[in-house]
Order: sequence, then C-alpha cells, then structure tokens
Amino acid sequence: MLGTSLGIAAWGLVTGVAMVKSGMSVPVAVVMSLLVYAGSAQLAVIPLLAAGAPLWVVWLTACCVNLRFVIFSSLWRSYFQHLPLRQRLAIGYFSGDVIFVAFMKRFPEPRPGKGQVPFFWGAATVNWVAWQVPSLLGIALAHAIPLSWGLGFAGVLALLGVLLSLLVDRATWTATGVAATAAVAAFALPLKLNILVAIAAAVAVGLLVEAVQTQRTLAVDQEGAP
Repeated sequence: MLGTSLGIAAWGLVTGVAMVKSGMSVPVAVVMSLLVYAGSAQLAVIPLLAAGAPLWVVWLTACCVNLRFVIFSSLWRSYFQHLPLRQRLAIGYFSGDVIFVAFMKRFPEPRPGKGQVPFFWGAATVNWVAWQVPSLLGIALAHAIPLSWGLGFAGVLALLGVLLSLLVDRATWTATGVAATAAVAAFALPLKLNILVAIAAAVAVGLLVEAVQTQRTLAVDQEGAP
C-alpha cells in the first residue's frame, strides 16, 4: 500500500481543495470527506452541487460512479460473509479500489483463510490515513493553494494509476475504452451527464463481453467432454 499512498494522498488533497473552492463551507467539507470517503464520487457531485443541480441527479451520479463497489462487495462476500454484521459494515466503509486489487492479488482463492482480516485492515488503515490527512489538509489550506499548481492533473495521474491496476482482462479493457469514448462523445450534455452515459455504456459492454467469454468457455468444455 505504501507504493500507492502518494497517489492516494495527491487525490485526497485535490478533492479537499476542490470542495472548498466550489463554495462548500469548511465544516460541511470535513463531514463529506469523513462520511462519503469516495474521491471519484465526491469530485463527480461537487460541480453538480455548485450548479444547483436537482438532488436526484446528484444522488444518481454518485450511485453510478460507485457502482463498482457493488461488484467489489459481491467478491468480498466470499471472504468475509462469516463475520458479524458490524464488521462487514465496517469493511464496506473502509474498502477501496487499491485495497481490493492488493487483497485479490494476495488471496486469489475466493474462500475464507488465515490472515485475510488483518491484511485487509492493514491495507485499509494505510489507505484511510493516506486519503483523509491530505484531504483535510486541502480543506484547511484551500484558499492558500492556487489552482496554478496543477493539482488537478496530479489527481488525474493518481486515478490513472489505480485504473491501470484494475485492467486485468479483455472485458475490463473493452469497458474502459467504451467509457472513454462515450464520455467524450457526450461531453456536451449538461450537469456532467456524460459521466452517467459513459458508466452505463461501460457496464453494458463489460457484461456483454463477459457473457460471450463465458459462453465460449462452456462451449469449449462441452466439446472436450467425453
């Protein structure tokens, strides 16, 4: 986790500055950082809040951006379903993209095992501190940090690093390409709705590619069966 902490810290700092720069008060920004704890969702809804977008648009955008956590949670279930509800809810709050990648590389077999819970909490602690401390620092120093520093670009680079670590097969690569194309093609839509279009297109294409790959695998298995 130490290798990705610098990227996470840069992204947290960018998000903290962006919240205050958008007109959000410092107390509300602090609460949002601690409770939401999702940089991509926060940055997606900040322009909508600043523009006075309808609440349903804000909620729908945040939910769509965080749809990936539904997939993450379905995979976490194979490892943590035996834990009490309180612990599973805590895992849900502290889970993140980088943690998921690190955990799956360490424990590829989807079953409970020794050392999984300590490994998760070690990674989650590093990730939470690496995010919250710079985020709160960005909130406190937002008016002293000029936009000319190019922190937004640093945040984009941090996210790209996380994204590349998640591209592991043809389905994810295809979905990413479709999402990028759709986001650019629908850029003219108001209220950042191009983000929703990109997410919907990526999910649909990703599921389609995965379904085709599954059917091909089943066909090959059936042909090879005696």
